[in-house]
Amino acid sequence: MDSPIKKTQFKRVTRRELLKLTPVAALGAFAIPSLQKPLLKAGLGFSDWASAKLFRTQHLAPTFDDSELTPFEKFPVNDYDVDDPEVELDNWTLTVSGAVQKPGDYKLVAIQQLPKVVRNTRHVCVEGWDVIGRFGGARLSDFLKMIGADTSARFVYVECADDYYESIDMATALHPQSMLCYEMYDRPLTREHGAPLRLTIPTKIGYKQAKYLTDLKVTNVLQKVGYWEDQGYSEFYGL
Repeated sequence: MDSPIKKTQFKRVTRRELLKLTPVAALGAFAIPSLQKPLLKAGLGFSDWASAKLFRTQHLAPTFDDSELTPFEKFPVNDYDVDDPEVELDNWTLTVSGAVQKPGDYKLVAIQQLPKVVRNTRHVCVEGWDVIGRFGGARLSDFLKMIGADTSARFVYVECADDYYESIDMATALHPQSMLCYEMYDRPLTREHGAPLRLTIPTKIGYKQAKYLTDLKVTNVLQKVGYWEDQGYSEFYGL
C-alpha cells in the first residue's frame, strides 16, 4: 500500500506535468480536422477583442514628409474583383441610413464642404506590401456629426459599387485620422483608387479601407461584417 507521502508527491508531480503538457495538448488539438476551424475562429475572436480593448482613440498613426511619398504611379491598384465598377460620377450619392438623425442621399459636394484634411500616411496591405500616400478628404467623425449619427452605436457599415462591403467599430470611425477620402496626391480620386469616395484609415489594414462607397449605415447589429472577414480574416485588424 502506498504511503501518504508518496500519494502527495504523485499528485504534485501530476499537476506539474499536466501544466507542462497543456500547450502540447492545445497544439495537438489543431491536428484534429473538426477542431481546427473552431479553434482558429476562437483565437482570432480573442485577438480582435483584445486589440479593440487596447485601441487608443487619440493615438495617431505616423505621418510622413512629402519627400517620403511613394510616387503616385507606383501606388498599387488593389481590388477584389474589378479595377473600375464604372460609377456614374456625376450622379453619385452616398446613401446614409441607420441610427442617424439625417438619413438620405448625400452628394460629394456636401462632403467636400466639411473641413478638409490632407495627410501623408502609410497604407498597409494584408498581402505584405506597404506604401506612403497623400490623401485628402473629410474626417469621418465630422461627417458622422453632420448626419447626426448616434456615436454610442457600435459600428459604421459601408457598401460599395463593386459589391464589396466592410465595417469598422465606432471608436475607429471617430478616430481623428479616419477619413472619407476624395483626393490623392492633391488630385481628385481616380477611378482605379476608388472614385469618387473611399475610406482611408491609417490605423487599420488595407482591406478595411473600402473603395467606391455607395452606402453608409450606423448600426449596433451587423448582418455581414466584411467581405474578407466573412471568409475568416480579422474583424478588427488594427496597426
